[in-house]
Amino acid sequence: MPGKMAVIIGVSNILWMVLAASHAFKIEIVPESQVVAQINASVSLTCRTTGCESPSFSWRTQIDSPLNGKVRSERNSSVLTMEPVSFGNEHSYLCTATCGARKAERAIEVLIYSFPKDPEIQLSGPLEVGKPVTATCLVRDVYPFERLEMDLLKGDHLLKNQEFLEPAETKSLETKGLEVTFTPTNEDIGKALICRAQLHINEIDAELRKRVTTKILQVHISPRNTVVSVNPSARLQEGGSVTMTCSSEGLPAPQITWSKKSDHGKPQLLSGNGTLTLIAMRMEDSGIYVCEAVNPVGRDSKEVELMVQEKPFTVEISPGAQVAAQVGGSVVLTCGVTGCEAPSFSWRTQIDSPLSGQVRSAGTTSELTLSPVSFEHERSYLCTVTCGRRKQERRIKVDLYSFPRDPEIEMSGGLVDGQPVAVGCKVPEVYPLERLQIQLLKGERLMESKNFLEAVEKDSLETGSVEMTFIPTIDDTGKVLVCQAKLQVDEMEFEPKQRQSTQTLCVKIAPRNVSISVSPASTLEEGRSVNMTCSSDGLPAPKIRWSRQLHDGSLRFLSENTTLTLTSTRRGDSGTYVCEASNQAGTSRKEAELLIQGRERDYFSPGFLMLYCASSLLIPAIGTIVYFARRANMKGSYSLVDAQKSKV
Repeated sequence: MPGKMAVIIGVSNILWMVLAASHAFKIEIVPESQVVAQINASVSLTCRTTGCESPSFSWRTQIDSPLNGKVRSERNSSVLTMEPVSFGNEHSYLCTATCGARKAERAIEVLIYSFPKDPEIQLSGPLEVGKPVTATCLVRDVYPFERLEMDLLKGDHLLKNQEFLEPAETKSLETKGLEVTFTPTNEDIGKALICRAQLHINEIDAELRKRVTTKILQVHISPRNTVVSVNPSARLQEGGSVTMTCSSEGLPAPQITWSKKSDHGKPQLLSGNGTLTLIAMRMEDSGIYVCEAVNPVGRDSKEVELMVQEKPFTVEISPGAQVAAQVGGSVVLTCGVTGCEAPSFSWRTQIDSPLSGQVRSAGTTSELTLSPVSFEHERSYLCTVTCGRRKQERRIKVDLYSFPRDPEIEMSGGLVDGQPVAVGCKVPEVYPLERLQIQLLKGERLMESKNFLEAVEKDSLETGSVEMTFIPTIDDTGKVLVCQAKLQVDEMEFEPKQRQSTQTLCVKIAPRNVSISVSPASTLEEGRSVNMTCSSDGLPAPKIRWSRQLHDGSLRFLSENTTLTLTSTRRGDSGTYVCEASNQAGTSRKEAELLIQGRERDYFSPGFLMLYCASSLLIPAIGTIVYFARRANMKGSYSLVDAQKSKV
């Protein structure tokens, strides 16, 4: 019997050695080679082991400095995460794994760099032909700068190259640049100024090592050769008209302005274009008028003196030569006389149509009241003043407009993530419609714009509208939908010329990613309890509804809780269970199959059963071998064949 036990123990040891050899303790680190990480980015080092069920891990730098990272270990792996990467992470890191008395270690080196931005091109001033200018190219937040190389080119011509080879004294983010001074010419117009920067670190991707910035040169020519023409003459009678035209050379084309010099202050700005027309001139309109040509690099000017001769009396009309009147409102036109004690007044339209207004004259003033203002009032009116044998006439133009209400925003339905929705904006009771512009914006981004320039001119109030379809996303929640309406009539003086309405967007998300978890399992023995938990994404948060699918396909409601619990299950509980997730944007569902089996006693686990079967075969075999060995010793020989025959 002792010999039999020795044989059994020997066989067991051999099996254990084979099993141990097949599960050798190993360690690896990912990535395997050197890691180059950008400052302020994130990098993770993963240490894994094989051949050990419950290893323990530790991380350290080779110089025992702080890790400057977070370690998360789980089962056979450990992850060191450095976020954000900083100068303190430029080390060689060691991962040590221990499994009982066994220990393994791997090292990996982490290098860092910074090259986050494209170069910046700066000019010392506007580019003017013949005047030197300094161009500066800057690369900010670079490390290590001794690996940096920069080129500055004008078109295909290299202006300057520089490499920053001197070693840095400390680890820090640096700003490096190079400067070039050149004199622009006419040939430089439209050329590109190009700054190229390259960080010579071969371990990072090629597209991350190079950055380029391009700036198109805007070369200017200062205004010159400014000339003025006056028609009909610089000397005219009071009440007359004059047109003055100014032109100038330069690049870009100079902006022309007309102003009148003042004896007691700043010049009075009169016009923002090259032609200035003055009508109904008076004595006080005499003076020096200045045409000034201006562009980004300079200015030039020309003066002309106008002389207005006096007349015996003057007539003025107000509010001015042009007045804006709102449809349905009222407007008063006033004609006043100075230099005549007993003037007589008459009012008429320029086309001799009915006045459609009320006239009241007293002393040296006459008023024409138009109320309520209608489309028949949109014309020019003339006030004629007679003083003895002398007569003067003044004209005022009445322009109509209607812009009484803010825009109205309309949507075809609720906002659901990914589902198109039609949005419209209308502006009612507008006149003139052809001057209307409507813009639809989402936040600061223009979505749709419409000008009604081709609208048919009508003497009626019209409604302008714009429509579009867009697909909302969850990122649109909280953004503001803005409808801006502008009545582009700069020649009219009234407020407001711009109105807008806003609507804050609230985008819903239909239920999605519906998932079901079953605990402990979807197949279990009768009498046990089971929990089925349903979850789903959506906005607003979806409501959960549990049902059971019947044989005819219909659903029987069970619960509105997230978790459905079945206690003391029976075979009849087997079947399909349905989770429905729903919110205002839609419904999504998920099914789970549940199988309840009858109870069966299992006396042996599969592993134990295999060991039992192996033992039941091994022990008789060993006993047989021992038996025949002893018998052979007794007879002096041994034959397995003879032994088997005798056994039979």
